[in-house]
Amino acid sequence: MSGQLRCDYLIIGAGIIGLALARELKARFPAAAILVIEKEADVAYHGSGRNSGVLHAGFYYTADSLKARFTRDGNRMLKEYVKQRGLAINECHKVVVASDESEIEGVRELQRRGERNGVEVRIIDEQELAEIDPNARTTGIALYSPSTATVDPAQVCHALRADLEKAGVRFLFGQGYVGRQGQSAVVTAAGVTIESGLIINAAGLYADRIARDFGFSRNYTIIPFKGIYLKYTGPDKPVCTNIYPVPNLKNPFLGVHYTVTVDGAIKIGPTAIPAFWRRNYAGLEHFSMGELMEIIGWEARLFLGDNFGFRSLALSELKKYDRSYFTGLATKMVKQIDTSGFNQWSKPGIRAQLLNTTTKELVQDFVVEGDGRSVHVLNAVSPAFTCSFPFAAWVVDTYVLKQ
Repeated sequence: MSGQLRCDYLIIGAGIIGLALARELKARFPAAAILVIEKEADVAYHGSGRNSGVLHAGFYYTADSLKARFTRDGNRMLKEYVKQRGLAINECHKVVVASDESEIEGVRELQRRGERNGVEVRIIDEQELAEIDPNARTTGIALYSPSTATVDPAQVCHALRADLEKAGVRFLFGQGYVGRQGQSAVVTAAGVTIESGLIINAAGLYADRIARDFGFSRNYTIIPFKGIYLKYTGPDKPVCTNIYPVPNLKNPFLGVHYTVTVDGAIKIGPTAIPAFWRRNYAGLEHFSMGELMEIIGWEARLFLGDNFGFRSLALSELKKYDRSYFTGLATKMVKQIDTSGFNQWSKPGIRAQLLNTTTKELVQDFVVEGDGRSVHVLNAVSPAFTCSFPFAAWVVDTYVLKQ
């Protein structure tokens, strides 16, 4: 396939962010010609289809962050969409527990953040925690989030694709971005040249590289982290709600926790293991020597400089390949658990985490750069799935309507 196409809006990437952007643009501009290109054979092949499916509430983030607002609103908006479309949802709620007295202040800080962000959270004692989940264990108090739920992320993305196609949005699969042509066109892997009024880059793991072709992402690069869960296969159901530890708020990872999936399965995780190339899922799959050298170089610098505690983070994450160590982290949050029941590894996912190459810090909030010709979603990290609908509206307000 080759040739030339023309559209009003071209979106690169058919993950949840690309789909949400197409949905928002079609709602605002019903007559617009919208085209989505995707290198894979369908939507949600990568992070959007491999995440936990948790609809987060929004109490982890500082009130001045985009994440705080988008998570709170996205939780509500995605629930409404899922229920309207008759998709699966498990309103299993969530608790954050303290492993010892030193973490009690962390629980209270999450409560303060939640209240500032307009999120429904409350402190509960050990007795009320036992009523919510008899097996959950805490020290003194815990934080209860009744609005947290889980969905099937791939199912949501496929429903969005169906809605968009019905509305007239066109998809080209197996048509990855190859390069820029002139001021307002791109070339795909199949040799198709696409001229567009506005190009929107929502390419996830490769968003920074595409952005550089347009003069953006000068101070950023993607550092990939591999996330894997362990599924519980025993005959019993040891927990009935999502159970999380108090996180280290200085980094963007929430620590090993229990997730109750949309179908009631129980898993622990995820890991946040530094990956060595961008699609480093298993073995040498999608191996790239160029990516290996670039990423190893950055990881070596971060390790030697111990920027944002990267050295201890990397060493502790690598230990999670040891199943006994991994499951041991989860035992602290419950009264009893048969760790041998956690014996099935999930399909790995890769987190596209943005690094500020000037400050050598992991960027914890959304980052978007652009102008009147192109817009680039550089950092759409967790909980981007939850945030996707209000985030897309903000991108359109900020980078489409104001240009």
